[in-house]
Amino acid sequence: MTKAQDLTFLRRTIALADEAVSEGNHPFGAVLVSADGEILAEGKNSFSVDRGPGHAETNLARDAARRFSVAVLRQATLYTSVEPCSMCSGTIYWAEIGAVVFGMTEKRLGELTGDDPENPTQDLECRVIFGSGQRPVDVRGPFAELESEIADQHIRFWNA
Repeated sequence: MTKAQDLTFLRRTIALADEAVSEGNHPFGAVLVSADGEILAEGKNSFSVDRGPGHAETNLARDAARRFSVAVLRQATLYTSVEPCSMCSGTIYWAEIGAVVFGMTEKRLGELTGDDPENPTQDLECRVIFGSGQRPVDVRGPFAELESEIADQHIRFWNA
């Protein structure tokens, strides 16, 4: 994918995060894109139902693992506005998704949310988790062009 395509799909994750908030959940969204640029599936945070484990990336990866073959998933890219946490990274890895693109780092999210009990952010880069696996996962991010927009979205939510 080109940088312009990455930015387009990341903007979709930001819109999904807004939808998640309007549905009573946390501001996170994710998109799974095929090797040829087709959106295969989308996911949103489901905190209101699933509590802490209801992360958009985990919801999407679990759904994708049920619906698509390993061959399709290994060629697919999961887009998310914020770097996947350790739980999401593990789920993405086990779902056999081949690439991850994120807009803002988990570390920056932690700086924004502080000690909010609904978001006990871990300072652990997804690259470390993927790098410890037996198969490669391509990671692209963060994207400075989107950081202020994503940060503003989280500031509005977590400070409300």
